[in-house]
Amino acid sequence: MIEEIILATSNKQKVEEMKKILNDLEIKVIAMTSFCKYPETDEDGKTLEENAIKKAKDAAKFFNKWTLADDSGLEVDWLNGEPGVYSARYAGEDRLYDNNNKKLLLALEGVPFKKRTAKFRTVIVISSPNGEIYLAEGKNYGIITLQSLGNNGFGYDPVFYVPEYKKTFAELSINIKNSISHRAIALQKAKEIIKSLSQAGE
Repeated sequence: MIEEIILATSNKQKVEEMKKILNDLEIKVIAMTSFCKYPETDEDGKTLEENAIKKAKDAAKFFNKWTLADDSGLEVDWLNGEPGVYSARYAGEDRLYDNNNKKLLLALEGVPFKKRTAKFRTVIVISSPNGEIYLAEGKNYGIITLQSLGNNGFGYDPVFYVPEYKKTFAELSINIKNSISHRAIALQKAKEIIKSLSQAGE
């Protein structure tokens, strides 16, 4: 039975978002950064799946506990799927959101709005201490804006326009975003996996 699960990320905003979505689970959800020491995984995978698996397994082995890790990417059609797996470090290893957004908008300069289609994709991996893994995926389809809009969220949220809401992710309320985002969709699937694993161990 799973009594607690560790979130294998050092990104405070991701932890906040994940905890809000997982808060109705009847298990303890712990941020990896709550511990003095935690593994810093080298995200050198060629796919989101590879990175998420590596992060989850590294943390599960390090803590000897169940862990949950994700890797997310923005895939822009005009750019043949870029930045994809390199989304977080698109503009450099400093991983500054503003720089990434500026580089993306520059790469799409002159491209008509309707041709700036893109999708956000999240892969979540749940790993047991012995390396047994379970995967969940979530996707969102949208359009890259001509400029940054909104102050909520993080990452590419200010430039990812959701046609159904006529707003960017950064213009949506946190509650709405946490109900429709790619990470929210993947986490809802992950919750069902956790529940079934907990029941199986009863």
